[in-house]
Amino acid sequence: MGHDIRGLHHVGHVVHDMGQALERYRRMGFALPGPAYPVVGEPPEPVGVGNTHAYLTGGFLELVTVAGAGRVPGDARLIPLRAPAERLPALKEAVRGTAANLEACLRRFEGVHILMFDALGIDGAAARLTAGGVGHGGVQAAQRPIETADGVRMDPVRWLEIDGSGPGLVPEGRVGLAENASAHEAADHPNGAVELVECVLCVADDELDEAERRYERYVGRTASRDGLVRTFALGDGGARITLVGASGLDVLLPGESAVALPGFAAYAVAVRDVAATGRFLGEAGMTVGETAAGEIFVPAREALGTAIVFRQG
Repeated sequence: MGHDIRGLHHVGHVVHDMGQALERYRRMGFALPGPAYPVVGEPPEPVGVGNTHAYLTGGFLELVTVAGAGRVPGDARLIPLRAPAERLPALKEAVRGTAANLEACLRRFEGVHILMFDALGIDGAAARLTAGGVGHGGVQAAQRPIETADGVRMDPVRWLEIDGSGPGLVPEGRVGLAENASAHEAADHPNGAVELVECVLCVADDELDEAERRYERYVGRTASRDGLVRTFALGDGGARITLVGASGLDVLLPGESAVALPGFAAYAVAVRDVAATGRFLGEAGMTVGETAAGEIFVPAREALGTAIVFRQG
């Protein structure tokens, strides 16, 4: 039987201050357009959430904040919320609900709270999840703005979110599947980043087995085991989701510790030339650590709550 999960679609880094996050990510060498903020009224007032994407091959990194938290960056794009008068109250309520979810994430810690897997045939994946007893909100459809060399293109996307402790939530945040109708263009990142290849979830040691069982149902694969580490390979491209018990996190990422459990402690991007990336980060004044596997990473304390690993592509 074929697998319907073929990699990582995106991670969502929830931040207090979008301006600070943009400065930090751009200093680390990620190319990011100005964030989009939905607005209502006159003068326009930001509502819901603001976000921007660092586009990679087949996936992206998302920076997202609650509108009204921190300053609105000068290069922000204000997107008026337009709907028939009778639908506008429901639309406003929906964006307020999304903002409330992110506020709950930020109360736990600033960092990555969103993980979406790349699904091939999301309807079949939804049926597999249902058959496996995994609750989810059903397949949703929308359009998202994609930055291209010719301007902004609206791109269809279909997704579902897995239900856990609340609507669209599992204990570690928002986890789900997404399927793009077409491919976006990868940006040319000064740090050489080309692909999102791993996300690391840290859990309490005594909850590791249960987390492994959950993710086995989510991705339809079994994990390889190495002590307190469980690794799910997601296809031939090398993408993976790694689960680690809290007492083993310092072994994977020396000096790192979990702020809240369960929580996404790190993610990894493949780069064209890891030595060049290391030089770029050093010249930018970033602290650079070394993982147990000899890879380089920016620690969570400098990367706004979640460590970022840079891996030779």
